[in-house]
Formats: sequence, C-alpha cells, structure tokens
Amino acid sequence: MKKEESVLKTYEIAKERYAALGIDTETALNRLQDIAISIQCWQADDVTGFENLGNLGGGGIQATGNYPGKARNIDELRRDIEQVLTLVAGKHRLSLHAIYGDFGNKVIDRNEVEPAHFQSWMEWAKEKGLKLDFNSTSFGHPKSGDLTLAHPDASIRTFWIEHTKRCRVISETMGRFQNDPCIMNLWIHDGMKDLTVNRYKYRQLLEQSLDDIFAVEHKNMKDCIEAKLFGIALESYTVGSYDFYLGYGAKKQKIVTLDTGHFHISENVADKISSLLLFTPEIMLHVSRPIRWDSDHVVILNDDLAELTKEIIRSGALNRIHIGLDFFDASINRIGAYVIGIRSTQKALLQGLLEPLAQLREYEANGQYFERLALLEEAKGLPWNAVWDYFCLKNNIAVGEDYISLIQQYEKEVTAKRIAN
Repeated sequence: MKKEESVLKTYEIAKERYAALGIDTETALNRLQDIAISIQCWQADDVTGFENLGNLGGGGIQATGNYPGKARNIDELRRDIEQVLTLVAGKHRLSLHAIYGDFGNKVIDRNEVEPAHFQSWMEWAKEKGLKLDFNSTSFGHPKSGDLTLAHPDASIRTFWIEHTKRCRVISETMGRFQNDPCIMNLWIHDGMKDLTVNRYKYRQLLEQSLDDIFAVEHKNMKDCIEAKLFGIALESYTVGSYDFYLGYGAKKQKIVTLDTGHFHISENVADKISSLLLFTPEIMLHVSRPIRWDSDHVVILNDDLAELTKEIIRSGALNRIHIGLDFFDASINRIGAYVIGIRSTQKALLQGLLEPLAQLREYEANGQYFERLALLEEAKGLPWNAVWDYFCLKNNIAVGEDYISLIQQYEKEVTAKRIAN
C-alpha cells in the first residue's frame, strides 16, 4: 500500500474515533492551518548577524557546536529559510534581530539603524508570503558590557535607548508595509555576575529607559518585553526579571514575552498563560527547550510543550497569543533543527485542538474528577498522529520521516559546499 493511501485510510479511522468524542478533525485542521509561527532567523547562522562591526557574542547568548554549513550572508540565510518553508505546512512569520540588516559594505552602528536597512527583507518576505517580526539587539557590541538600558552611565544608556527607538520605527515600517502589525520584542541581558547592593537603582533606570522608549505610540507594531531568570556570566542578578516586566506590562499595557527557557527549570510556564491574559493585552511566546539552564535546545514534542499548547487552546485566546521559536543549536544540521522545532510545535498545537475539551469541562463542572483524569489520560493515546500525517499530505509536504532525506539532499547540494568564514 502506498504511503498516501495508508495516510488517507488511517485518517478516516482517526476521524471517526474523534467524532465519537464530539471532535471535528477538519475544524481542528483548519484552525491549525491558520496558526502562524514566528520563525527565528538566528538559527541559520548561530546568532552572528551581518554587521560589519563584528558580533562580539556575550550578554547571555551562546550558540554551541560547529556543524558545517551555516549561512554566511543574507542570500544564504534567505535560501535556507525558503528551504525550511518547503518542509512545513502553513503560512508563517520570520523574526529578525536588528543585527540582520542589509548593511552592504557600510559600517552602521546600532544607534544608526533605520528602515532602509530592512527594505530588501520586507520585499523578499512579501514575495515569499511571509510576515516579519523584529527584535532589538543589545548583546554582542562594545557598549553592551553587563548593563545597557539600565546602565548608570547616561551616555551608554542613551545609546541603547536610541537603538531601541529606531527598532520600533523599523517595526512600524514593517507593519505598515505588510499591512499586519509587526511584533517587536525587547530583551536585554542586563545583570550582575555576583551580588549587587543596587537592585532598586538599576530597575529604576530600566523603568525610566522604557518610559522614554515607549513615549511615542505606533499603530502598525506591537511592543513586547521579555524577562529572563539569568544570563551567562550574569548569574546573580537580572534587572529585567519576570516580576519587573510583569509589573511594567500590566501597568503600561504592554505585551509580556514568556520564553520557556527563561524560568527556573521547575516552573510551569503553561500556568502563567491564564494569569497574563487577565492583566496584559496579549502574550508573546518564545518556545525553546532548556536543559538544566537556558540552553536553547531544539524544540521537541515533550510534556512541557504539550502542556503549554493545550493551555493556549484551552484559554480560547489564540487571537491574543503570538507563538515564536527561540533556539539556536549549532551542533546539528540547522535546516533540520528548524523543521523539527516547527513541526513539533505544530504537533503540540494539534494535540490541543483535538483535546475533548467540552467533555472534560463537563466532568469538571459536575465534580467528576475521576472521569476527568481518566479521559485526560486516554486522550494521550488518541490517534492524533494520523491526523497530523493527513495535515502534511493535505499541504503537499513530506509526511512522517520523509523530510529527513530531503534535508540530507539539501545539505549535500548546498550547505556542505559552504566554507566557514
């Protein structure tokens, strides 16, 4: 039996199985089709970017591994993203950091970036059917150090304020160009390696910097503020902690970004969704996979991811929750890393969309907690994977493990021929 016939046959069986629980698989698939994932550009080149300043690394950023074939310029990065898009279903977004501008051979410092440096990105994205998101870049620069927007030196602080303001203007331009709001994420690594006696001072400075940055309102972009537990070499104190940004976000009605790698390993990020929805306008998610620390491993379909996506669906607020990926693994084929991460996130979302939520909530409302727990457990074994295979077939992309050989072929024909800089 051909794979296509097998997929169609098993899907029909799965469709009946879900229908018995009151779930329409076609509705679930249509909803999944419309969920855009913001794909991080920095997986393709190990967070190097295209500045002529030279990326200095640091600031809590560390891509580990030296697998050959990383993108060395804009053309190669775009080609890699195009290849990724042939292996995943749906219409997605691309998230750019400010260091990925089309700077040509010019030296453009970060307080000089402007929309013109991203015009070719906007045109390319439009041609490929992509929408763009954006990120200010505070790491890997001579003025980064341990502190940026919270730096007590006004000149350094002003430099980063200007950079971030310009990033908001770039985001506004992108949003207007694509006729869809550009989501701009603000994350800074600011902190201390050892004990500090000035916690309040640095957070007060950060608040003042943010107030200055957000003083001008834009209509075609949305601001996100991202917290972190700690950074490499900044383990003792993080200025932009979760408590800080949650308070600021609720007070100023800004979007709070939840990066699944930016919390203590025992924290349940899924539990934060419902609380933020009550007090902040929207949520930005950066999906990563921490192992012992914020190690940004490739996202896989594990319990943490499944619980997160189920909570997204259960909230009934998909229109207020933005999903992006944030991992950078240089130890394996980078195209493969992208595809695994995107597909895993979509699989987890599909599981959430196929959950027998109405029956579960009825059990809960009636105090039938044994029945609720039993159905939650049985739902884990429902044939969601047959629905997933049909989703891939329906979108004319590789089904199951078939994408492995396609990535191997691309590596042989393209990335393996790249010589490291």
